[in-house]
Amino acid sequence: MEVRVEAGDITKSHADAIVVNLFEGVTVPGGATGAVDAALGGTISQLIGQGDIRGKSGEYTLIHTSGKIPSPRVLVVGLGKQSAFDVDAIRNLAAGLVRYLRKPGIKTVATIAHGAGIGGLDPAACAQAIAEGALLGEYRFTKHKSKGNDDLDVLDFFVILEAGAAKLAAMTAAADRGAILARATNFARDLANEPSNHLTPTDLATRAGEMSKNAGLEFEVLERADMERKGMGSLLSVAKGSAQPPKLVRISYRGRPGEGYDLAMVGKGITFDTGGISIKPAANMEAMKADMTGAASVIAAMQAVAALKPKSNIMAIAPCTENMPGGNASKPGDVVTAMNGRTIEIINTDAEGRLVLADGLCYAVELGATHIVDVATLTGAATHVLGDTAYAVMTNNDELAGRVEAAAVLSGEKTWRLPMWKEYDEYIKSDVADLKNSTTRGAGVIAAAKFLEPFVGDTPWVHLDIASVDMMASEKGWISKGASGYSVRTLINLALAMVGQGR
Repeated sequence: MEVRVEAGDITKSHADAIVVNLFEGVTVPGGATGAVDAALGGTISQLIGQGDIRGKSGEYTLIHTSGKIPSPRVLVVGLGKQSAFDVDAIRNLAAGLVRYLRKPGIKTVATIAHGAGIGGLDPAACAQAIAEGALLGEYRFTKHKSKGNDDLDVLDFFVILEAGAAKLAAMTAAADRGAILARATNFARDLANEPSNHLTPTDLATRAGEMSKNAGLEFEVLERADMERKGMGSLLSVAKGSAQPPKLVRISYRGRPGEGYDLAMVGKGITFDTGGISIKPAANMEAMKADMTGAASVIAAMQAVAALKPKSNIMAIAPCTENMPGGNASKPGDVVTAMNGRTIEIINTDAEGRLVLADGLCYAVELGATHIVDVATLTGAATHVLGDTAYAVMTNNDELAGRVEAAAVLSGEKTWRLPMWKEYDEYIKSDVADLKNSTTRGAGVIAAAKFLEPFVGDTPWVHLDIASVDMMASEKGWISKGASGYSVRTLINLALAMVGQGR
């Protein structure tokens, strides 16, 4: 689907469906909705008077125009209370519109810029939110169905019509930016939804390489022998049980002169997680194909970074492997050594994500990252703490965490910061090594972050545990069923905000 901004009058559009709106409590439609109402001979007003249109959030009223205007259909969408309407609501609204209008006979949709009229919101921000929401709402993963995308109802064009010529340039640029962010998110969704037999560590590295080549990005893969030379014993301990070779992916964008990186994004890339010797229960284990969502997020974010071209150096690192049981697999009680020389007692082989991230973080430090954010489906405890509404943020640097939180707000994602008090260091102390990879004292989300903290040293760092939101049981607003795409646009917005943050 193509999303674009055009000059035009919504009443004269020939699109298969046009979209106008109504706030809750409004009895006399104004603006574009009033113009369409007049062109229809007062049909919208009549439906309001009869109580069929109330303007409530999530309300859709489809009207057939019977030739009174060029478009055969008008959809009146409820915006809810004006006091509660914001850019996030616009993004969710656009996603819902696309799903609702995905019907036989509808290939083109024209809409007004919801929120930019009496809503009083910035027209460019509204255009970006509409583009993001429309493309995020369009998403479906049907690759492995016998009837593919060609057999499904799809929209070809989603057009934002704007009557004011002076606003067009800014709205067009904003909609283009929103499309870039949404397409990157959908790329991450594709990776996370892919069955693990179709997305081994090698496959994930290949797809990351293809994206990097197309986007003009630097690309590197460390193979097992490279990891051994660098002393990445923590990462390699997870890979020991799998027949699939591990891969460590690095993707780099350079938007300024000089060495180092203003931001490194490190993503957990466990392409399937059985739990290893500490094997998981069979129920719902199929969802563990998405245990590489962190890697998918940082890889996909780089696609958007390349397109948006910030004046900063940005890097993504994705340590990728399967976590499988086997004759050579790591065992509880084993001690391994990470790239920075720290020794780790493996208490639970199902706490493997932090083991691969440890060496990924060390590599980011070695390559000169001045700020690091890691993202991972790290702990089941995250869901117990936050449900499926928000993801957890932990940090050694309040300033960087504030930037991440601001980027999440801009993306319409909810986060919650958890403490990193020194008392939690005791939770990961080992009797036989420098630290252990699991605790029985509770605070599992924090303990996992505390495990990662020593591997960044003094570098400002934020840890995002997205295990609570990576996979969703149903669609809601911009969120898709299956892989949600959480954290991708937050990472992109953070990367765009990191201009001039190098040493």
